[in-house]
Amino acid sequence: MCQSVSQNNRYSTNDEVQLPNDKNSFKTRFQSYVKDLESFVNTEQNDWSVKGFVDSYKHLYKSTSDTKLVSKVLEIQLLQRLLEFGESIQYRIELPFHQNFYPDFTFISNVEDNVKFAVDLKTTYRSPKYGDHINGFTLGSYKGYFRNRSSSKNIQYPYSEYLGHFCLGIIYTRNTISNEINQTNIDSLDDLQNVKSVTEDLEMIFCEKWEIASDRVGSGNTANIGSITDINDVKNAQGMFINLGEEWFDEYWMNYNTPFRFVNNVSKPIRSLKDFVEFKGGTKLTINPMKPKSVKES
Repeated sequence: MCQSVSQNNRYSTNDEVQLPNDKNSFKTRFQSYVKDLESFVNTEQNDWSVKGFVDSYKHLYKSTSDTKLVSKVLEIQLLQRLLEFGESIQYRIELPFHQNFYPDFTFISNVEDNVKFAVDLKTTYRSPKYGDHINGFTLGSYKGYFRNRSSSKNIQYPYSEYLGHFCLGIIYTRNTISNEINQTNIDSLDDLQNVKSVTEDLEMIFCEKWEIASDRVGSGNTANIGSITDINDVKNAQGMFINLGEEWFDEYWMNYNTPFRFVNNVSKPIRSLKDFVEFKGGTKLTINPMKPKSVKES
């Protein structure tokens, strides 16, 4: 069971325009809409348009820069706009019925039910230490449904039923001035325009998740695929697998940390794309290396 969401479309659909029914055309149409989404979440002062939370007494409680909170609020904020976009191309959106199911949004064609695209909303912040890098996205699990692509566990539909797996990535800057403000202070709605947002300068990207993937895990000990971190490479979707292709990305991460490489007759797990390419008889020149971080000059 799933939640299917729709609303009246404020866009007119031109029946003469070919509807996106393949991965590339869907990506192209979505990418053309990203600037509208950016304008919606940024104020004219380049602040995040969300200032905090309001109770029934019209008290304004400031938000925090906690990444999980920022990500969830942005998901709620953008939902209506994504619904409108979906209807403009004759797609409906299904939200995951269970918490922490993949993906955040399932786009399903109203013309052909078997045409489905997975869109995950991911957020990260610009590194205050390394000026040309982000903290990094987590791009979903490399275990479970990713390896067993007919499984329905923790996923809206089996992985193989989606024609494409996309990342709607949001990059922002943490507002250090706002973070210094006492979060215990409660403001009135009358002071709304004077409240500084906890994030600013929100930029969005839309690409297939393999296009910005690295060969490293995304966070700590979790089984999440990590992204590249160089901002220009992220914006241009120039991940480590970009010269190799999605099949190499799939095979690498489906076998990540699996001991099937032998060194001196000892089974060793593969944890780097370099080792994997060499194991497959390829050349490491096909790898698009992650750019090193350089400390931002003060």
